[in-house]
Amino acid sequence: MPKVLICNTYFYRFDQKQWSNQMPYPPLGTIYAASYLANQGFEVQFFDNNLVHDANAIASTLEEFNPDYFVIYDDGFNYLTKMCLTVMREACFTMLSLTKDKPIKTLVSSSDSTDHYEMYLNNGADIVLLGEAEESLIESLNLLETDASLNNCKGIAFQDADDQLQVNPRRPVLRDLDSLPPPNWDLIDVAAYKSIWANSKEEFSLNIATTRGCPYKCNWCAKPIYGNRYNAHSPEYIVSIIEKLYHQFGVQRFWMCDDIFGLKPGWVQKFGELLNERNLKITYYIQSRVDLLLKEDTIDVLANSGLEEVWLGAESGSQEILDAMDKGTQIEDIYKATQLLKKRGVRVAFFLQFGYLGETKEHIKKTINMLKYLLPDNIGISVSYPLPGTKFYDKVKEDLKLKANWKDSDDLDMMFTGTYESAYYKKLQRYVHKVFRKYQGIDQLKKAFLKPTNINSGQLMSITKLLYYIPSSYYDQLTTFNDL
Repeated sequence: MPKVLICNTYFYRFDQKQWSNQMPYPPLGTIYAASYLANQGFEVQFFDNNLVHDANAIASTLEEFNPDYFVIYDDGFNYLTKMCLTVMREACFTMLSLTKDKPIKTLVSSSDSTDHYEMYLNNGADIVLLGEAEESLIESLNLLETDASLNNCKGIAFQDADDQLQVNPRRPVLRDLDSLPPPNWDLIDVAAYKSIWANSKEEFSLNIATTRGCPYKCNWCAKPIYGNRYNAHSPEYIVSIIEKLYHQFGVQRFWMCDDIFGLKPGWVQKFGELLNERNLKITYYIQSRVDLLLKEDTIDVLANSGLEEVWLGAESGSQEILDAMDKGTQIEDIYKATQLLKKRGVRVAFFLQFGYLGETKEHIKKTINMLKYLLPDNIGISVSYPLPGTKFYDKVKEDLKLKANWKDSDDLDMMFTGTYESAYYKKLQRYVHKVFRKYQGIDQLKKAFLKPTNINSGQLMSITKLLYYIPSSYYDQLTTFNDL
């Protein structure tokens, strides 16, 4: 039986911003692939790099297990891996170097390797799996086992016997997702993740992907793994996974890590029915679009099935910027969806993006005013980040010769020529957070004044922090952002 060592290539400890949150998620895409490998008759050993300190940590496992194949397979469901951070790329190269002079074939699957396959081949990979990789992985391994030609294996890049680069046509994405065996959660040390989450302020949760792909065409959004075709697991498949995690590990909170959750008509309704039938009392949070949420009774159905929080791709408070991004949403829908979600007791969080081409201070001011008015429960701020395969990247690629990727998720470097320099946007990110927290605290203070007996520790903390956010944001406004 051929032996396969499989691991991921995202290291939380190498990304200080994410590690400081103390909320790591297991590499879901990797344990899907591990499960598929075992299902196809391979002897599989899994190594989780998420929590280790060093890219060399896997070296002893390589020696002891002595695999025939070393597969570095990243979690394509986690948005952090889609950022193609250079610190993770370097870690992958370090792991590939561990097989040098060993009779071990190496295969790599990630967003970054799909974009830069030649770079990975030059650093020790024998095969780079392009895009959605489960079927390409199995076919490649079977061909390698029989010393057969790789020339007709779709979805891979490799160097042939003459050391010539060969990039085969892409493989169509899987449409019947339920044909995949469920991810093998027994491979994960859930207790280790729980112990780290205990240091955060959040209830422990695990990640589940109900779909693959996103049909929308935002021109800055890269989709190197699952693409634009939207395919969904059945509600029955997903609820069975939830049931296992609920009973085996006591998990009652989940991050539905789909790009877009609940797009398929009737899916959420059936999902809620199955949860009720099996008496699974869970909460979950999702990413979604405002236009999708406003369809029919979507918000009511989501809230009834346990929805706790929605992260909305608001991006900007300016319709002009949204249109330039090909976002396909309307500012008024952001307002309407936020208000309806709050009315149903669902927390709302905004993804915001500054620095897009053509953005002016007037556009920035509209985004800040939207925050002040709607007061979401949380925000995440980034600057526009061009990645290969997007229209946005094609517009600015001539500016990316010195730097084309961020080092870590807190980099926020403007790698192209925008309206302002990187230093301005880094200060803006901090300033907007301060303004947001100030108005949030003032809102909590008003509520506490009206109903002082109902105040909780979270509200009290928000009010107390006004002592910092009011003078600090005022100082920033005076020194840098007086025109916002």
